[in-house]
Amino acid sequence: MQFNRGDKDDKFLLNLYKRLLYPRMVEDKMLKLLRQGRIGKWFSGIGQEAIAVGSTMAMQPDEYILPMHRNLGVFTSRDISLKKLMAQWQGKATGFTKGRDRSFHFGTQDYKIIGMISHLGPQMALADGIALADILAQKQRATLVYTGEGATSEGDFHEAVNVAAVWNLPVIFLIENNGYGLSTPKSEQFRCKKLVDKAIGYGIEGIQIDGNNVLEVYDTINQLAKEIRKDPRPVLVECLTFRMRGHEEASGTKYVPQELLTEWEQKDPISNYECYLIEEGILTTDSVIDIKIRFKKEIERDVEEAFDEPEPIVNAAIEESEMYFPHEQKVAAPGKSTSEKRYLDAITDALDLAMQKYPNLVLMGQDIAEYGGAFKITDGFTAKYGKGRVRNTPICESAIVGAGLGLSINGYKALVEMQFADFVTVGFNQIVNNLAKTHYRWGEKADVVVRMPTGAGTGAGPFHSQSNEAWFTKTPGLKIVYPAFPEDAKGLLLAAIEDPNPVLYFEHKYLYRSLSAPVPDGYYTTEIGKATTLKKGSKFSIITYGLGVHWALDYLKNNPESDSTLIDLRTLQPWDKDAVAQAVKSTGRVLVLHEDTLSNGFGAEISAWIGEHCFKDLDAPVMRCASLDTAIPMNKDLEDNFLAKARLAETIDKLLKY
Repeated sequence: MQFNRGDKDDKFLLNLYKRLLYPRMVEDKMLKLLRQGRIGKWFSGIGQEAIAVGSTMAMQPDEYILPMHRNLGVFTSRDISLKKLMAQWQGKATGFTKGRDRSFHFGTQDYKIIGMISHLGPQMALADGIALADILAQKQRATLVYTGEGATSEGDFHEAVNVAAVWNLPVIFLIENNGYGLSTPKSEQFRCKKLVDKAIGYGIEGIQIDGNNVLEVYDTINQLAKEIRKDPRPVLVECLTFRMRGHEEASGTKYVPQELLTEWEQKDPISNYECYLIEEGILTTDSVIDIKIRFKKEIERDVEEAFDEPEPIVNAAIEESEMYFPHEQKVAAPGKSTSEKRYLDAITDALDLAMQKYPNLVLMGQDIAEYGGAFKITDGFTAKYGKGRVRNTPICESAIVGAGLGLSINGYKALVEMQFADFVTVGFNQIVNNLAKTHYRWGEKADVVVRMPTGAGTGAGPFHSQSNEAWFTKTPGLKIVYPAFPEDAKGLLLAAIEDPNPVLYFEHKYLYRSLSAPVPDGYYTTEIGKATTLKKGSKFSIITYGLGVHWALDYLKNNPESDSTLIDLRTLQPWDKDAVAQAVKSTGRVLVLHEDTLSNGFGAEISAWIGEHCFKDLDAPVMRCASLDTAIPMNKDLEDNFLAKARLAETIDKLLKY
């Protein structure tokens, strides 16, 4: 192995050695603890330390790094104490996640490290968002994100690299090619000879280096970071290395040919660099021993102190409250003046006011810039706010949701438009596993709103008409709003943007141009989690939301003798249990109405809650009226038959006759 010191002084080279050696010795200790049964699991990075250490040392302290689970050297090179790391690994109360997540699945703003989730690929999109925030803030910074060779097969890799290329984001995508994805060799993962050749397809620079040569890693990342700080662009770096131990210790390495292990053992990054420093007269055999003795003592001390750290307090109320970033909504009351607006125009008005109020708000979505969006909601925004803040995106929902989280991490607000709510499926993982869980895991806000044009009634068929709110209402950490009127469409959207938690904003496409009403002028917000009572009656209650509100109003208009209470939930997570309980108590008969399919729709949750908490007030079983348990057909007659409205009168009649 050839080392080129360049103009580096002895002090720097010695420090680099210590940075390399320390995580190796920590790992040796972890393996002993594993054999002793004192810890339960360990993902080894032995043999790959030069990548983590060399690249981290090349980055500035205020630049974000997004590592993987074999990058212990990232954390130690940023001077996180082993005691703190050990508390995290052992699930202690003083760990970064307070016992809520494992190993390196955490982030820390103090050290500008954003950890992974188990799905491997999604963190690359977060790097895009972090880098975009730096570009918008005119900060000359680079962002470094790691991935393994296995994750380059994931769509998240393609989406993130492509977005970074299209937007010229200063991101270094570092591939640790260690030969195996668990037991699957690289020959069974991809056909290209070099992973770095993937860069050609994105029109970006690609560099392959020896990942076991710490000076080559440092020099490469250092030079690239300097360049892209001044000339923003992404770069793909493939680091050739090898995982000397199992994927995790239980899996072993029996699937690896012995000659391959022997070959890479001779390329060990620490022993080779140590020999080089001894040849250079920077180290001696005695000084190596002294360093190891000191490190061993420090490691033993920190490990034992971490074992004595307190366990998390088991308290359900605390756990539930910390799913969300602390936010006490201060409702901004509407003014007296109003203007007649369509449902669609109310959304546009809200976005316009939010863009004025929050200079750090970024809108992202397909065709939303000059074209104004599929429904023209952002028409004219580019001219007013610029393409930096009103961004057309490639067709890559996962990367854009992830970029939204990255923007939030780096001080911005993000609003992502799904062109149709149906398309959210390809961004699902980022929403339910990254947006929803980030605050619970390590206390970071996810200040992202996802607009969801939803619903049927336009003959658009199975993939442009779904009511999919129930996919998300069961996911802790998300807030779900669903306005039925223009006034609420504006007020709830402004409230959602104001809220630092992730909010899914369902907006019904059928109402865009078919519904108009007076909407207060100026800035105001509607309370999230608060239902509204549209009518009060004594015979029965209808609890609904979205287009179901208008079906109910039509029914009550055509049947004035019905004498019904009508509740518009407006928010589905959290939902207004007090309003529902009061409605049940006042009428004794309840119909839960929604556009979604019957089985496992959100109405099932409401019905179950009423049965559990309001049983004594019921005079009849809670009844549900929902759409058929089929996909949504295109043909108008079939669609009309599919929708819950077709069975509303029949279901109410059944409820009243019970």
